[in-house]
Amino acid sequence: MVTASLSVLERIASALERLSPPPPSLEGVDLADAFVWLPERGRLLPVAHVAHVPATLLQGVDSQRQTLMDNTEHFARGLPANNAMLWGSRGMGKSSLVKGAHALVNQVDGKPCAPGKGRVALVEIQREDLATLPDLLAMLRQSPRRFILFCDDLSFEKEDRDYKALKSVLDGGIAGRPENVLFYATSNRRHLMPREMIENERATAINPSEATEEKVSLSDRFGLWLGFHACPQDVFLDMVRTYARERALPLSDEDLAARANAWAITRGGRSGRVAFQFIEDLTAELASSR
Repeated sequence: MVTASLSVLERIASALERLSPPPPSLEGVDLADAFVWLPERGRLLPVAHVAHVPATLLQGVDSQRQTLMDNTEHFARGLPANNAMLWGSRGMGKSSLVKGAHALVNQVDGKPCAPGKGRVALVEIQREDLATLPDLLAMLRQSPRRFILFCDDLSFEKEDRDYKALKSVLDGGIAGRPENVLFYATSNRRHLMPREMIENERATAINPSEATEEKVSLSDRFGLWLGFHACPQDVFLDMVRTYARERALPLSDEDLAARANAWAITRGGRSGRVAFQFIEDLTAELASSR
């Protein structure tokens, strides 16, 4: 009877072991300079090619680009650097700027470095995986490489466990943030939460100022706040012209501007994303007409 019970317990323990996620591993961390964090496997998935628009082509964000580039370069050199929040209007190049800064800091003599030889590795983490940040940081702390953790389109509807996990990481916790890790995030919301949520909390709280402070305390933990605002027509056309020159499109400036404005009207607004999408369509149209 005892033997049978032990056998059952051993099978249960074996099944639970198979179901539990494997311990985090740095295997393959020297194979690439960009990765996607897969918490269910405890692994970093190498990304051979990061899809991005070169930072030098982004228009209307000169100040933000320079600030983020300086911060990233400081980090790559082992100097003090800040976690960064890029917030504001959609399609204005927030994500492209992060990926572009990473690409520039890893260039050697103006060319991309060999895979795995970059000064800084980029690790993308999904919003829903933020609760696994402590495991990821504990793993990265053991590596001699430097890492930028990147969370795109970050926002919260409430103070869930992911909110608290990120807040703890930005604070450093008892162990402190690893010296070789920096956190960059993009968001359409300045304080990462809907305005109405913050206002409702203020209206119902006994101490409105304390309630508001608690809601915005997470965004305050980013040392850099870079704002991206609505795109005026002249900046939009500068974006279009820059992309058109880079592709050597055979079109007069007058015709290019007229087409770009017509395209923006159909999209209901102007942004860097709309400019790039217009150039993609125009490039295909001109190529097919040859």
